[in-house]
Amino acid sequence: MPDYQLLLDWMQRTPAFSEWAGTLPAQINQGLSLERWGDLPQWQAVLDRLPAIAPSSLDFAHEVRIGSAEDCSDEARAELTNTLMGLHPWRKGPFHIFGIHLDTEWRSDWKWDRLRPHLPSLDGQHVLDVGCGNGYHCLRLFGTGAAQVIGIDPSPRFIHQFYTLKHYCPDIPVDVLPLGIEHVPPNLHGFGTVLSMGVIYHRRDPLAHIRELMACLKPGGLLVLETLIVDDAYGAMLVPERRYAKMRNLWCIPSPATVLAWFEECGLNKGRLVDRCITSTGEQRKTPWMTFESLADFLDPANPALTVEGYPAPQRGIFLAEV
Repeated sequence: MPDYQLLLDWMQRTPAFSEWAGTLPAQINQGLSLERWGDLPQWQAVLDRLPAIAPSSLDFAHEVRIGSAEDCSDEARAELTNTLMGLHPWRKGPFHIFGIHLDTEWRSDWKWDRLRPHLPSLDGQHVLDVGCGNGYHCLRLFGTGAAQVIGIDPSPRFIHQFYTLKHYCPDIPVDVLPLGIEHVPPNLHGFGTVLSMGVIYHRRDPLAHIRELMACLKPGGLLVLETLIVDDAYGAMLVPERRYAKMRNLWCIPSPATVLAWFEECGLNKGRLVDRCITSTGEQRKTPWMTFESLADFLDPANPALTVEGYPAPQRGIFLAEV
């Protein structure tokens, strides 16, 4: 199991988080329960098989890079590549690990590059990333100067992907917990910045999700919300009948005006759309590290402006607001 002791020690020393530190171990045990996840031993075995390599350098500011090719032999690199493949599919990234280019399905660095110019200084901040996947953006947030970054995601495969990376930099103040937003204590008000990227359209009640995020923030804190959107001319929101781009459990895709109206209704200030972008097949695609269907398979082959269901092709927006 991933080692959370450094995080728990920090939480116990930090007043806003000390009470949560008492209940978090039980939440982690539940989130990584063998009864819930039959593949857990397989994923844990990946952590256990990681070869011993010491990184000569780390870079989270310009990319996610751990070590260099010169830090290990070709044999050790091949062993590490095969071991990391045991956690296929890798969705978010990319990562550069001892000369391995771990080319993930998503070019999450493109999304980061769109977001980063709009973030204020995170120096010394405590930051929460909700639905963080394998923690790619958590590492980039740390690279900008955040003092403590916590990601939450209920998928244990993603948790183990993150800790294969942290295995080689165990002292960084970044952790990913096997939890959903509903497991964060209510009215925590402990984070200076909270991100929810690619989550809200999976929620039956988007306003409740925004209020959960707000309850994690300190007064004056920043909310970053990234979501699928439809053009305002399309209406307030798109409600797919069954699936959207083959995605299940997708309840509604809002227009930008609708997101800003949600912010206002929840009492957030200075709501603004800072970026909108049509997702390209260069940003989301199959790779050797994610060999299942990807965006090209979700679009109408006769008209890539539409999904296979006939809806507008994926377009995403990044919104900011303040408590």
